[in-house]
Amino acid sequence: MGATVREDEEVASEDDLFEQSEVAADYMEGLLDILDIDGDIDELVVGDRPQVEIVGEELGGLVGPKGQTLDALQELCRLAVYRKTGDHSRLMLDIGGYRAGRRKKLAELGEKTAKQVIETGEVVKLDPMSAFERKCVHDVINATEGVQSESEGAEPRRRVVVKPE
Repeated sequence: MGATVREDEEVASEDDLFEQSEVAADYMEGLLDILDIDGDIDELVVGDRPQVEIVGEELGGLVGPKGQTLDALQELCRLAVYRKTGDHSRLMLDIGGYRAGRRKKLAELGEKTAKQVIETGEVVKLDPMSAFERKCVHDVINATEGVQSESEGAEPRRRVVVKPE
């Protein structure tokens, strides 16, 4: 379920990825200043993906219900990167540890669902999720023998379906 790279696409260098995280961090720093919100911003590259993490108090408003505001801010950061570098970015933004915590809960859901499908032999359809959430579940399912997963439906009602192999 990982990203595929076409032959005519260049894979971004570590320096390019770090530059993307710096651009996004500068963008978020400006936003935090405008909103008068305190937060520490870390720029990093994890694997082949630039990341920006913001930690601090009173950040819930930047996450929003079910991470919707966080998703919108992530897209704005990606646009800022594109505008500055001309490169499309797979930048991941995390605020207040929301994505890290969500990833852990989704891994637990994936493990529980895989176990259920293996034990019952029945297909399980999970509730609709964002692309980030679906990828977290697919990663766990793909690492578990005896089950497989696919996504079905159209956004915003796209969901993971787990089946026996």
